[in-house]
Amino acid sequence: MSAIGGDILEVTFNHPTEGTGTFFPKSAEDSTYDFGGFRSSDDANMIDGSGGIIDQMNRVRPFFELTLSSDLNTKEELDKITRLAGSPVLADWTVTHINGTVHAMKGKPVGDINANGNTATMKLKVAGENQMKKIVG
Repeated sequence: MSAIGGDILEVTFNHPTEGTGTFFPKSAEDSTYDFGGFRSSDDANMIDGSGGIIDQMNRVRPFFELTLSSDLNTKEELDKITRLAGSPVLADWTVTHINGTVHAMKGKPVGDINANGNTATMKLKVAGENQMKKIVG
């Protein structure tokens, strides 16, 4: 079987005080996943005098980033995401891809939070703790 790319179908959250909800990404837009974990520095100078590699390893947080449809009238994605970002408590998130996989992590929205009234879209970046895990697929 070959790789299947395509749309993120939905993003869900479950938060102890803000409740639960579902966001719907815009079709045919880029999405980015980083499962988190450890990375080695990509620096050509990370070598010692004998030619041995210096492996500088750092932990990075997981995240996903995508473009949502934004309905300021009834679904109120902008308001919900702003409240989730302002909470010190992390939410449980799932991301469902068109290929049938579902990934999950605990995290919160980070970065700029604004909606484009002309295109009825908004960017969403959610950063998490530990690592993102595949729970279906």
